[in-house]
Amino acid sequence: MTLGPAGPKCDLTTRGLTRSRASDLRRWAGNQACLPRGGAACVCWASSAGCGRPKSWSPGTEETWPAPAVTLRSRRTCRYYGCGLVIPECLENCWILDLGSGSGRDCYALSQLVGEKGHVTGVDMTEGQVEVANKYIDYHMEKYGFRTPNVTFIHGYIEKLGEAGIKNESYDIVISNCVINLVPDKQQVLQEVYRVLKHGGELYFSDVYASLELPEEIRTHKVLWGECLGGALYWKDLAILARKIGFSPPRLVAANFITIQNKELESVIGDCRFVSATFRLFKLSKTGPTKRCKVIYNGGITGHEKELIFDVNFTFKKDETVEVDEETAAILKNSRFTQDFLIRPIEEKLPICGGYTALETKDEITDPFKLAEESDSAKSRSSPDVAGGCCGTKKC
Repeated sequence: MTLGPAGPKCDLTTRGLTRSRASDLRRWAGNQACLPRGGAACVCWASSAGCGRPKSWSPGTEETWPAPAVTLRSRRTCRYYGCGLVIPECLENCWILDLGSGSGRDCYALSQLVGEKGHVTGVDMTEGQVEVANKYIDYHMEKYGFRTPNVTFIHGYIEKLGEAGIKNESYDIVISNCVINLVPDKQQVLQEVYRVLKHGGELYFSDVYASLELPEEIRTHKVLWGECLGGALYWKDLAILARKIGFSPPRLVAANFITIQNKELESVIGDCRFVSATFRLFKLSKTGPTKRCKVIYNGGITGHEKELIFDVNFTFKKDETVEVDEETAAILKNSRFTQDFLIRPIEEKLPICGGYTALETKDEITDPFKLAEESDSAKSRSSPDVAGGCCGTKKC
């Protein structure tokens, strides 16, 4: 991804787009953001308008992703301040909280994916955005065939969810799309997320991370703060905060470099590098240590019937036996994914129908900068005549 004085090079509007599955919706979001492995990481633009640069959500015709269909429409231009879509897997009947929901585009997409028995709540600090989002509830519910609205928009601050009326242990999933970096007290945000998540719940979020602790000059630079860079967290601090609050260690889903083509900003940033990255954090019950296990994915997640790319370290193919470490076993056992896996002790023999993947001794990838470098290297090998960047051979 490239940041420059001209603003974004990638058009994230979705007018006229058609896709056939829920996974395609996630893949489309990742492709539009020019990210590896179909992930949906944050994409912020170093332009004069910053991360909050409004993107038009004004489809003249409905935006549709069938089977399951996701249909979005507004009767006027809605100001969308997001970056792609942040959509995890296994959403049916879930209760989801969107931090920094803006004009509601992501919430409406999610509201159809969770179904009428699920619910999506959007929280945004801007009253105008909440008002815009609320205007289209009736339209979308009628279009989806829901008798009762399953989406709510609330005015509030993501570091003060209690003041917004969000109760303890009330959500299965919390998502966030390039918003947490704009809050000075990131520990408080994560603490609030932990409070409102049910046991086994997940924070699935995209944001901007720095390669080192940001000096005061960068943190107080108004333009860099508005561009989502001045508030970027040092990537190693995420694991420290997660452990301190009680989350399981962060699991890296996708990462992509942010390059800056602005001489003035380059001089301020110096040797610091930035990536946009997607992580998932789980809130697990303290049930004691979990042993290594063998697991078999049954292919039951809509849109991921053949394989589930859980993170950069684990891909589960249908009917294939995979050895997993203690942490991964605990997550699969105690989260919404448990119904889609057969989980057995490592010493137990299982019928091998679709292959066997042993737990490798090599270090798992947790560094988003390492992942971004590997992605760039892969792009260079596949397209030697194309310079590295977010878009590869695509026109952006």
